[in-house]
Amino acid sequence: MTGDFNIRDCRWNSNYLFHSIHSDSLFDIADSFSLDISNPIENISTRFSENNHNTNSVLDLVFICPSFPEFNWHHIHPEWRLLSDHTPITINVSIWKERISHLQHSLAKESDEEIQFIKNANISSFQNAENLEEIVQLLISKIEESWQRNSKLVKITRHSKAWWNDKCQLSLDKY
Repeated sequence: MTGDFNIRDCRWNSNYLFHSIHSDSLFDIADSFSLDISNPIENISTRFSENNHNTNSVLDLVFICPSFPEFNWHHIHPEWRLLSDHTPITINVSIWKERISHLQHSLAKESDEEIQFIKNANISSFQNAENLEEIVQLLISKIEESWQRNSKLVKITRHSKAWWNDKCQLSLDKY
């Protein structure tokens, strides 16, 4: 969360001696989104006054998710502001070369597919334990085969809900 919050406060501007009650509200809002204020690489002003009687100030802030410490530093670029009275702010975001799959197989709890998966993976037909390795490999292949046949490919997002099942969907449809 970034922007010109237009709040002067000693929390982020050491040249300003006062605390604003509005900054408390801003921190409450940020906290409700699990965000925390980011630290600039250099503590410099983000708004420059054209009026010589006013001092430059820090009004532009960056809030980040604290579980990503690599994002906890931003750059303030006063040399990029040109005719603006506010300076641009940047954060370096690393892009990984590794591809993270957002699809995976899933079975809804207590669904017909889950019952069929368990039924197909039944090992009661194994009666000879002499060749354990062969039995284990057969078991693995039966489970994988049953999983592929009965599970469905779902897109995993940050909003995915592992607890959602057919009963939930029926209740939602009924509502």
